Amino acid sequence: MMNLGKLGDVLVGTAGDVAGSVVDPRAGLGRLRSAVGPRAAVTLAAGLLLGYLMAQSWRRS
Repeated sequence: MMNLGKLGDVLVGTAGDVAGSVVDPRAGLGRLRSAVGPRAAVTLAAGLLLGYLMAQSWRRS
């Protein structure tokens, strides 16, 4: 199970890598690939899916 205390650190680091990829796309994407492991990718996908489902339910109300 992923340590939720470190989730914020992972998200901040990933956001920094994304911002860096805007400035230097080649180096930024390399850092992003190395920073985002399988667990972080699954967590991100689950968060996006949950956000999408919540937005759909609020939109119908």
